[in-house]
Amino acid sequence: MASFFPLLPATLLVLLCSSLALASVSEPALSWTCGDDQVAILDTPGGGRNLSVNGELVHDRVLGCDKLRSYYESGCLRCGEQSDSEAWRGAWKHYCRQGSESSKEENIPRKLLRQPSMSDAKIQDDPCENMGVHGNNQDDNDALERQDHLLAVPGVILLCCGLMIPCFHAEKKEVSRHNTTSIQRNAVESISSFDVSTSSEKVPPTPHRIPPSPSRFAPSPQIARVGSVNLTVQQILRATQNFSPSFKLGEGGFGTVYRAVLPDGQVVAVKRAKKDQFAGPTDEFSNEVDLLAKIDHRNLVRLLGFTDKGHERIIITEYVPNGTLRDHLDGQYGRVLDFNQRLEIAIDVAHALTYLHLYAEKTIIHRDVKSSNILLTESFRAKVSDFGFARSGPSDTEKTHISTKVKGTAGYLDPEYLRTYQLTPKSDVFSFGILLVEILSARRPVELKRAAEERITIRWTFKKFNEGNMREILDPLLEDPVDDEVLEKLLSLAFQCAAPTREDRPTMKEVGEQLWEIRKEYGKSVRRV
Repeated sequence: MASFFPLLPATLLVLLCSSLALASVSEPALSWTCGDDQVAILDTPGGGRNLSVNGELVHDRVLGCDKLRSYYESGCLRCGEQSDSEAWRGAWKHYCRQGSESSKEENIPRKLLRQPSMSDAKIQDDPCENMGVHGNNQDDNDALERQDHLLAVPGVILLCCGLMIPCFHAEKKEVSRHNTTSIQRNAVESISSFDVSTSSEKVPPTPHRIPPSPSRFAPSPQIARVGSVNLTVQQILRATQNFSPSFKLGEGGFGTVYRAVLPDGQVVAVKRAKKDQFAGPTDEFSNEVDLLAKIDHRNLVRLLGFTDKGHERIIITEYVPNGTLRDHLDGQYGRVLDFNQRLEIAIDVAHALTYLHLYAEKTIIHRDVKSSNILLTESFRAKVSDFGFARSGPSDTEKTHISTKVKGTAGYLDPEYLRTYQLTPKSDVFSFGILLVEILSARRPVELKRAAEERITIRWTFKKFNEGNMREILDPLLEDPVDDEVLEKLLSLAFQCAAPTREDRPTMKEVGEQLWEIRKEYGKSVRRV
């Protein structure tokens, strides 16, 4: 019984609100038939006029105005009938006059709307304008006041419902508090995750930073393209015309590379393993393929598929059509790379190595960074290729190197790795320093046909740099004007990378950042010229 009394005020409020809602029901003031429509104009307690069509109250003012105008134009409603003019005029003002204003001001809060002036009361498109339907100004003001009273009715209903809320609030107070705490916690977590995702995805690359790469510890995507080119050995033989010398593209650490045209017209590169590759266990080949399958970067040649059957081990990669960097430095394509193209190629290679060292699922050390392994696209973007000597880095975070027998190319080999058999990512940094000098000078790392003091290019370059003869280092075929400060910074970076010990070398990420700064300085020097 005691629980009944707290509900009594709520019950009374419900009855009060219901009576107010019932009191707002309109009563018919005028009705007629127009075609298939049963039309009625309804009076409301506040003195307003509502339109009803076939028993349905028209709430949309634009639709109501269109209906009234169509009834007038079809002759169903005549303005001259004075007995019905008041009802008709009220409905017209309610739908046509207010509707036209609200359509223009629907996005303005009601308190900021200007009250219509007496001159505004004239309705330009009222078909009864010249037939005496318009009343005096006092009538217009009365109609506006009645509409304001109508707007107050929903407010009263909301007030009644608001007074009922405390009757039920205490019972669910604890539940509400718990839900609110949970919602706030979820909101904070959502905002935190949003900040993390946007900070890494939406920061545009600038000369001050390397474009963001995936997290080091996030798993690399499982590349669907591996196995997407499923070819039998017979199909590969047909695509390369039985490994014809005319299809040969070059030699790599893994073996010989051929150009192949698939039946669908797709051009790919096919790497055929050397026979000495078969001396190792089969799982070594599988591990290498698995390693390459998990790397995906625009400056790395993509792996498309592989075959390991019988006496053939074949890797299928994307075909890069514009030859190698070494070919272009030798002038085999009939034009000389300009300085800007050389700088962009260096940046592309730095990005590729940074990805391998930091952002692949496992640290990957290429071990054979050289100009003949840098392929160029038709737009002269660089792609690092030939992972025949690549090795994954130390899996234990406490280890700084892996011990392995020395593999690589003379002139690019890290002397510390050559001496200690300890392989680290800094071995690739050393090779990059040698490559950077090669890009600037067009000289190979070792040129036995030159004079004794010029055979080891990095030593010759360092000597010229210290003597203040930097210009003599540049490729003599290079015609671009190069600012001395830009050239000095590039050579200094190359010497840092080619330092005798790995502790004195920067990381590839730091190398990339310095190259971005140098490119920025080069752009300024070009604009000054």
